Amino acid sequence: MIKSTVLMLSLFLFSFSSSANSDINKVLDTFHEAAADADQKLYFSLLDEQAVFLGTDGSERWTRKEFYDFVTPYFSRGKGWAYKPRQRNITLISNGIHGEQLAFFDELLDNNNYGECRGSGVIRLTSQGWKILQYNLSIPVPNGISGEVVGKITAYHQQLSSSQ
Repeated sequence: MIKSTVLMLSLFLFSFSSSANSDINKVLDTFHEAAADADQKLYFSLLDEQAVFLGTDGSERWTRKEFYDFVTPYFSRGKGWAYKPRQRNITLISNGIHGEQLAFFDELLDNNNYGECRGSGVIRLTSQGWKILQYNLSIPVPNGISGEVVGKITAYHQQLSSSQ
């Protein structure tokens, strides 16, 4: 009896995990497609009301409303951005804060302008489905050139502060 109960519970959890992964993949894929199509309504329907978007520049931290205001001029002209996912990892957290269903994700993306990028974030299950709570877009820097890149960033910030 105990073995069959454990087996049934394991099958349920595996089923939930597979279904959740599939649903999360669909949300993230749709998010990228909506951005490429400059479909602002669909794009923002996938973001949680408390969403935060972190861009590639260190100064880019937007609340959902701030990000909406930022992208509106681009999307209204039909100008979006295309990030093509090529690898994605999803980690489900079955009992997040206050019993919420949460997942962490990271994905490698290809973009015509930035080349290889990484998207990562948190997504949560709401009464309207999975919603992106935080999305962080970054450009991974290979360790072999990180010293050079860090030096250029430092020089850039020094130049900015000396011109102010």
